[in-house]
Amino acid sequence: MTRAAPLFATTLLAMGLGACGGDPLAPAPFAADVISFSPGSGAGFGQDELPDIVLGAPRGGGQFRGSLDVLSLGVGGEIVLELGEDVVDGPGTDLIVFENAFSFGGGLTFIEPGAVAFSQDGIAFLEVPCASNEPYTGCAGLTPVKANADDNAVDATDPALAGGDDFDLADVGLTRARYVRIRDLGLGLGPASPDSDGFDLDAISVVHGAE
Repeated sequence: MTRAAPLFATTLLAMGLGACGGDPLAPAPFAADVISFSPGSGAGFGQDELPDIVLGAPRGGGQFRGSLDVLSLGVGGEIVLELGEDVVDGPGTDLIVFENAFSFGGGLTFIEPGAVAFSQDGIAFLEVPCASNEPYTGCAGLTPVKANADDNAVDATDPALAGGDDFDLADVGLTRARYVRIRDLGLGLGPASPDSDGFDLDAISVVHGAE
């Protein structure tokens, strides 16, 4: 397969993101490579562990605690990942995006929404409509993550158990995709910090996949 060309003004990290492709043994139902990363303001957390920190299975913190196994995109930041296998359109949820949302007092949830887009060739992306105001319908980064590859046996490809936010390829009119782009909405909803603003990506899992 020809390596996808970057879609936007990217920062290709000097640590060899696109060149080395991360861990070649990353499980097939998850992201397997970081193609590009364009950090927004307030990014930085997790960058020293790229690309592995966003590859493979999620390591969620559960309902009431955000995971630290994440990459902060920064306000308005974007990342493009290649999946270990194609995601295909099946019944219901086809792919799950895991962030580090968590619940706290009064039934409220800490969120940092992001928009998700799909592509088969890594060049032309179709973005799922994502509302920039509550309840942020169609966005990722809204739901706490239950699956944790280190701490429990929750199936990260089971939408009923894994947590995270569900996406259906039919919503953008695709039957198959190999690349996923996540874009922080630029709302700056989280507390301002030196290195952890914006959408915090943990992992992506493929529910319906094929080589």
